[in-house]
Amino acid sequence: MKTKAVRIHGKMDLQFEEIELPDIDENGVQVQIISDSICMSSYKAAVEGEEHKRVPDDVAEHPTIVGHEFCGKIIGVGERWKDKYRVGDGFAIQPAHFYKGSLMGPGYSYPYCGGDAQYANIPIETLLMDCLLPYNSDVYFYGSLSEPMSCIIGTFHAMYHTKAGCYEHQMGIVEGGRMALLASVGPMGLGAIDYALHCDRRPSLLVVTDINNDRLERAKSIYTVEDARKNGVELHYVNTAEMEDPVAALRELSGGSGYDDVICFTPVKSVVEQADGILGHDGCLNFFSGPTNTQFKAEVNFYNVHYAATHLVGTSGGNTADMREAI
Repeated sequence: MKTKAVRIHGKMDLQFEEIELPDIDENGVQVQIISDSICMSSYKAAVEGEEHKRVPDDVAEHPTIVGHEFCGKIIGVGERWKDKYRVGDGFAIQPAHFYKGSLMGPGYSYPYCGGDAQYANIPIETLLMDCLLPYNSDVYFYGSLSEPMSCIIGTFHAMYHTKAGCYEHQMGIVEGGRMALLASVGPMGLGAIDYALHCDRRPSLLVVTDINNDRLERAKSIYTVEDARKNGVELHYVNTAEMEDPVAALRELSGGSGYDDVICFTPVKSVVEQADGILGHDGCLNFFSGPTNTQFKAEVNFYNVHYAATHLVGTSGGNTADMREAI
């Protein structure tokens, strides 16, 4: 079978090509891709080429198909998987299978599997790790978006807090706590607002920041203050560019004590330092936005790390449980 696909050959070298897709054997599953959404991680893979952690070193000789947020229908099932998958079933995919610790993933690492194609063969690692997930809907773009949504869900699950005299980490955001989402009215930030307002563990205060009023107004029209109030959340949208001292103003919005949970959605030094500066006691900062600059740095108040028990975490992607929740 022939398929058209966008393949990466190296740094900033994406090519739209028609390739021969091999027939599957008894261990394989073949799919038709109906929807694939675009991720900043795909851009990073294009920029970094073979230096990207998921792109093979020999991608110039063996190009791989890009796109990892995809959804569609199963069109072929090998004998090994016939008790689990059927032709005609819908699917969504968790690209981060972590098979034996591997960072390989569809959309980065495989010559015959990626979302920017008409058809694909699912890698055996994806099948062994149960990362080809059922998706029972004809709204396929939602299936594509379940992957980025799983990244957001994973971020909320990765937040952690502690208790004095105890070494156990209490995972997740503080229920009924104070939360700030910085630079968070882009696509992933909007998803985080949605999840914060509608998940089963919500903050009582949610502060959303950006430096562009048009973007803030759009977010405010989608996730309204009134709707948030109905869900028990006091929601504020603020433009930090209009604040003389953003850290002081944001801390004042928290009641003066700072925030339990802060997520930073941009790799900008001043924003990361704002995030650190507004943490309250036992506050957790999640640096969500992975930079392309391998030397990206920002200052951290280590006095607070020591005496106020603040925490720093970073998340990149969700796991399969997060993906199931997203679906």
